[in-house]
Amino acid sequence: MKKWGLTLIALVLTMSLIAACGKKTETPKDAAGGAQTTAPAKKLILGTSADYPPYEFHKSTNGKDEIIGFDIMIAKEIAKDMGAELEIKDMKFDGLLPALQSGNVDMILSGMTPTEERKKNVDFSKTYYTAKQMIVVRAEDKDKYKTMDSLAGKRIVVQKASIQETVAKEQIKDAKIKTLSKITDIVLELKNKNADAAIIELPVATSHVNRDKSIVIAEATPKVEEAGSAVAFKKGSQDKIDLVNKTIDRLLAEKKIDQFVTDASSQVESE
Repeated sequence: MKKWGLTLIALVLTMSLIAACGKKTETPKDAAGGAQTTAPAKKLILGTSADYPPYEFHKSTNGKDEIIGFDIMIAKEIAKDMGAELEIKDMKFDGLLPALQSGNVDMILSGMTPTEERKKNVDFSKTYYTAKQMIVVRAEDKDKYKTMDSLAGKRIVVQKASIQETVAKEQIKDAKIKTLSKITDIVLELKNKNADAAIIELPVATSHVNRDKSIVIAEATPKVEEAGSAVAFKKGSQDKIDLVNKTIDRLLAEKKIDQFVTDASSQVESE
């Protein structure tokens, strides 16, 4: 009997062990019934100067202010491909590179041209969009400025630390240059007759003259090598640059960037 009793106990223990091993392991659920994640999604912090429609600008939607534009659309695609959550930091254009170098932002999309001077301090992706530079004047002065020579000695307002500042210095003889951080302030300076002309990139200039008939694009046109806009990262970020370039290649192949420009421009015009 003792022998049979020990055999029975051993059999019960064996069956219990088999049952335990065969039991399905359940994934922990959160309060909403979904699977719990062990770590939050990584964050990608975008630095931009949101006063540059249609690249990036503020717009009120259902009473809520948000930053939109085709740069923002591209940034969202980059974040999606990286599996990251996008956070946007709005700041003055001339503060973007210092913020990137100090680690306050992870990347810059702000219509930034990858000049040789900037390449000394940061890494750039391939170009995702190329636009021309335009001369914007008051409508009443349209016929005065048909050539770049006609701007000699005039008061020219441009964005601080921008490619337009370089154009003014190199292509307008004896120009009296004033730099401001925000495009809206540049346009206001022109309208208030504190400047004779402004140099602004084509899609941005177009968005402003379409909304304000007191300013126009002049016939005078700067001769600028079309360097375009690229995404900026800290030096030594080639792994991130490679990922971004893949996203840019995909968007260009799908003709998504042209669509983003069109969509963002229509949002500017509907303000």
